[in-house]
Amino acid sequence: MTLPGNPSSPPEKPLGKRAPKPGAEVLRLAEKQRFLGLDLGTKTIGLALSDEGHRIATPYATIQRKKLKDDVAELNRIVAKEGVGALVLGLPVNMDGTEGPRCQAARAFARNLAPLVLVPLTYWDERLSTVAVQRMMVEADLSRARRAVLVDKLAASYILQAYLDWLQGQSISP
Repeated sequence: MTLPGNPSSPPEKPLGKRAPKPGAEVLRLAEKQRFLGLDLGTKTIGLALSDEGHRIATPYATIQRKKLKDDVAELNRIVAKEGVGALVLGLPVNMDGTEGPRCQAARAFARNLAPLVLVPLTYWDERLSTVAVQRMMVEADLSRARRAVLVDKLAASYILQAYLDWLQGQSISP
């Protein structure tokens, strides 16, 4: 697993375990492979796919979480079907940069998932992704029912797009 984060400056006084520093490692994919973004919730996993050029994230689906083996089977099915080369898991870091219970749960999920999926996994700081997506949907005048259906995969898309934007700013030598 690699640990890039958002290119934002950390607070001066850390209050607990720190989130990964930005730019720890760039994942390189083979030609025509895509990234799959994951927004992990307690009941669902929102998914988003990148294009093959790694420039645009698109909402893909929402998985209803069951047992880990079922979640892994569904993710591996999507990885094979869509030509996915790596997973980008949103890491719900606290606003002060520390890692709370939700972040620890996401890391535990990743530890359990990593040896069972067919591709590498990296994290991305997802601070305020769901809030931003919910605000966008309210501004678009979507009903509460429609927002509930879309929020997870849109949040995954928001997370993945942030990672792709960061990736474009990194110098990658062939």
